Amino acid sequence: LDPLPAESLLPPHTLLIIPNKLANTTTQQKILPDSELVYSPSAVDFDIEAYVNQAGGYLSTYSEWLGSTQWTTGAEVIQRIALDNSINPRLLLALLEYQSGWVYGQPEDFAHRDYPLGLVDQSRKDLYKQLTWAINHLSVGFYGWREGLLTEIRFSDGVTARLAPDLNAGTVALQYYLSFVYDTPGWVEALDIESGLPALYEQMFGNPWARAQEVEPLYPPDLTQPRLILPFLIGQRWSYTGGPHGAWEHDGARAALDFAPGSTKPGCVDSQAWLVAMAPGLIVRTGAGMIIQDLDGDGLEQTGWVLLYLHVSNMQVKPGDWVETSDLLGHPSCEGGTATGTHLHIARKYNGEWMPAGGPLPFTLNGWQAHAGLDPYDGILTRDGLTIYASVYGSHESLVARQRDDP
Repeated sequence: LDPLPAESLLPPHTLLIIPNKLANTTTQQKILPDSELVYSPSAVDFDIEAYVNQAGGYLSTYSEWLGSTQWTTGAEVIQRIALDNSINPRLLLALLEYQSGWVYGQPEDFAHRDYPLGLVDQSRKDLYKQLTWAINHLSVGFYGWREGLLTEIRFSDGVTARLAPDLNAGTVALQYYLSFVYDTPGWVEALDIESGLPALYEQMFGNPWARAQEVEPLYPPDLTQPRLILPFLIGQRWSYTGGPHGAWEHDGARAALDFAPGSTKPGCVDSQAWLVAMAPGLIVRTGAGMIIQDLDGDGLEQTGWVLLYLHVSNMQVKPGDWVETSDLLGHPSCEGGTATGTHLHIARKYNGEWMPAGGPLPFTLNGWQAHAGLDPYDGILTRDGLTIYASVYGSHESLVARQRDDP
């Protein structure tokens, strides 16, 4: 038999013979397709606002003040957080309905009104922060399983269980998240396919596995990354300040890399260095310090290769613009998200799934290939026997330059 490839994807239905030596594993029942966890092609036509309004529950009349968008409706909160994190809005609505009755009914008490996803914490009050907390755990479960970093779950009552090895990432994500919400009996009840969350999900949105057949696998085994360049001008030296780490929230998919221009001052300072497009594509969304670029040009973030540029100031593009490789996008900054110093944060996703920067399809820029370290933000870039080390201090070994004759 041919050996398994070390750095590529396995074709679906490849026969793997793995010794069955595990005990006390979670259920092997698959309850959620991967395409129903991420904001995938299966959700392209899903109208969040129409669904929420038709349901007529508390969510349809809810609004929340957010610093970036001011008064924001419940449907708009769902849409924004689903797009930013690339999490399927159907799942978010199902969780809200199952845990607090927000979609079709009314919260039964103040706790369900203020903390609809079950985390009773004053600093996590209201819908946006509750969803952010939930999505963080869903992402850790999904991408932790994808990357082999997560193998067991621990419940609040101290019980641990090894995750069944034949589960898919979407199911693991839900199992992992629910372990933070319920004790062991409540977790078992929530995952019951006849009366728990899976049953409610199908009641609300139809059979998720039927939709999954239309779009999965989300990426084919022969998928390759399109050519991407380092996101700065030829001849400039930038520091590789962050190896593979969270794409949007702090945890979850280690899909992002950070680069920072040279500066004589630390912290968040103005920079005149230019950020450039890593590939040709359509600008589909911009926001506070953020640019989303769609490489297949269909205008949808849920399909094909999509690039995220974050912490961009003096933005030179707007939605609807087509950019070519090396076109100017703006300047690095601290705008958008959390930042302690001027830099650029970049990430990739394909069909709605964040692609781990140091995974089987490594983030490759002008031939420089990313490799993950043991911890988020650690890592290296390699090319032709050369190595660049990630360093938040911008030290000499982190410097990288784009050359005219780069691949």
